[in-house]
Formats: sequence, structure tokens, C-alpha cells
Amino acid sequence: MSVFTRSRAPKVLGGIAAVGIGALFLAGCSGTGGGGSTDGGDQARGELNLTIGTALPQTGNLAFLGPPEEAGVAYAKSQINDYAETTGLNLDVVFGDSGDTDNKAYETEIPRLLGEDVSAIIGAASSGTSLQFIDQVVGAGVIQFSPANTSDTFTTYDDNGLYFRTAPSDVLQGDVLGNLIAEDGNQTLGLIVLNDSYGTGLAKYVTEAFEGAGGEVVAAPTYNTGDTNFDAQISEVLAADPDAIALITFEEVKTILPSLFGQFPADKLYFVDGNLANFGDAFPVGSLTGAKGTLPGLSVDSIGDFTSALDDFLAGEGSEPLTEYSYAAESFDATILLALASLAANSTDSADIAAKLIEVSGGEGDGETCTTFAECADIILAGGTADYDGVSGPITFNEVGDPTEASIGIYQFGEDNTYSAYEG
Repeated sequence: MSVFTRSRAPKVLGGIAAVGIGALFLAGCSGTGGGGSTDGGDQARGELNLTIGTALPQTGNLAFLGPPEEAGVAYAKSQINDYAETTGLNLDVVFGDSGDTDNKAYETEIPRLLGEDVSAIIGAASSGTSLQFIDQVVGAGVIQFSPANTSDTFTTYDDNGLYFRTAPSDVLQGDVLGNLIAEDGNQTLGLIVLNDSYGTGLAKYVTEAFEGAGGEVVAAPTYNTGDTNFDAQISEVLAADPDAIALITFEEVKTILPSLFGQFPADKLYFVDGNLANFGDAFPVGSLTGAKGTLPGLSVDSIGDFTSALDDFLAGEGSEPLTEYSYAAESFDATILLALASLAANSTDSADIAAKLIEVSGGEGDGETCTTFAECADIILAGGTADYDGVSGPITFNEVGDPTEASIGIYQFGEDNTYSAYEG
């Protein structure tokens, strides 16, 4: 069971709802972030050849998140290896496809990645997909580190201290979204919900926040991964005549939306991180004007230096430019943290790295703040304790690998069906 407290509901300021977790109490959690510790400061340093894998969505219903997440990993790798002459740490990345629970790409990809003797696997993006292989990964003694899992299931999951994430729990996103919908003057709400740990968990917290603000959820039909027809769910929600509709889906939203256009006002539609995308000319101009959505992490506008540098890196690599940046920063930070923990442990053993991840994130509270791999590495090499504050936020892991500080970006669609930070 987990309970978090804070003094008041988050306020929306310049497109960001900043949420500090004032207290987080956890019970019945076996994960400790431990599993064997090596004090790198007391050992002679040699060359560290660290290999990590990625199980991110190249295919499936979150495939639009794959490019920014893999780009974040690749960009972090370049910065880590650019400093290898100083640190002695060289990073190799084996990229793989998580797929989704319908195409099950992970069934072949996870064994392949484990066969590469990886110390950690970054992924999946989908909470439901991660749950399909977490036992296999941590059972092999390997770290699983997701940049985008938000289900609260992971907070109390029996993960042998080997699961970490840079994305906050949906307890936070649900609270922000539910309160936003209420603050917009809506008294009744309909939901269309993906029936997996992510969808039903986020729907639960949206509902609690909205009803806590005095609203009423009047319909909340679900659908399953792989479904292609949503007529029944759309009809049920529209028949309830809600003031607003929250779409807690993945890429299926592209099929759902055309049936809502003309029947429901766009400015009363609300999106979540699983489907917030720049749709552009996929729909007629103005189809989504005024619709809003939430996405964990700092807004793209506020991390403009990072996204510009990421664009330059991709151009230099001859890679396609990004059209989405969702979870790129979280993926970058996950990679940097793994490398820093390896350096701090003076080891590439998964258990040793896991034992240092809380420390290098600042979770032990006694580190020196640093914001780049090189800066943090210098602190570690000098015998100090690094506290990495990432591009996606301070991170600061608690004892079960959850970040204890988070920001939830709030966005609004314009006439061109693309979104920007909400300034309301």
C-alpha cells in the first residue's frame, strides 16, 4: 500500500503542474535498491565495459514513443563514451523492440537481450508490457529500468531491488488531470479506458481526483489491447452526455477520434501520456483545437536546450528528425544514471549497479549536485558522492526505485492539431 501527502492539489502554472511528494510511506515492498554493494572509491579503477539493452516500442500501440526514447538513450551513450578516456567506462547499447501485449515482440527480444550479457534493460514504455517480462529480467539478476512506466503496480512489485523508473506513478498524473478537468468547469466526465494496468490504474486516479473535486464520472467503458472497433465504447460514453471525455488509451485514439468529431466538442476532450501526440494532418485542420492533455516530465518548451541538442546529435548521426519528444529526457536520464551507478560501484555487475542507483540520484541525501555525466563522473572519480539532477527533473529515487519529485506537463492543441504548453 502506498500513500502520498501534500498540502494541496497541484496548481497549473505555465503548462506545468509541479508535484513534490511530501511524504511517501511504503509497506509490503521487497525491493530495496540493494543486492550487493561495491565501494568504488576504495578500489583501483580499471576499464569498465558496460552493456545495456533497450526494450522500447519499435512496433505496437506505443510505437510513436520508440524514436524519442531510443534517441535519448543514443544521445546519452555518446556523452558517456566521449568521456571514456577520463572515466575508463565504455558503454555499448543493444537496441531491441518491446512491441506490445498484442504482437508480443518481447517474447523473442528479451531472451536475445539477456543473451548479450547486459547489465540492465531500459524499457518497456508500456506498464502492461513491462509486467509481461519483469519477472524474466529481474529473475536473471538484471536491472529493468523504464523511462515511461507509470502504473502504481511497480511501487510494491517484488522486483529483487532491480526495478527503477524515471517516470512518476500515475497517482500523480491522475490527480493533476482529474483536477484540471474539474477546474475547467466540467461537472460530469466520461472515460474510454485501455483495460490494462496502465489504463485502469490511471482511470482510477483521474476518477478519484475528479470526484474529490465534486464531479461525477458517468461512464467508463474499457477495451482490450488489439481491439480495432470502439463503437460500443463511444456509444456508451456519448449516451451518458458528459461535459468532458478523457481518453485513457494508447495509439488506438487515432481510430476513436474520428467517431467523436462532430458529435462532441474538441475543447472538452482530454488526452494522457499514452496518446498525446502531434497529429498534424492526420485529421482535418482544427479537429482538436482546444483539447488538452497531460504528460509526465518537464515541458518540451522548458527543456528546449536539450531537445535542440538532441536534434543536432541526430542530424550528425544522419538519423531522421524527431516529431515527438515524449520520454526522450527520461530515457536519456535513465542511461546516464546507469553509467554513473556503474562508475560509482566500479563494477558492471547488475547488483552492484542497483546498489548505487539510489545514491547517484540523490536518494541518500548526502551527494553533491551535478547535471551532466562529465560533472558527476568527476565527483565520483575524486572520491565524492554525485547527486545527478537530470533533464527530466531531480529524480531522487526512494527505496523502491520510484522518483520522489515530479512535474506533470499540461498541454493544449492548436488549429494545426499539434500541442504546446498550456498557458491558462
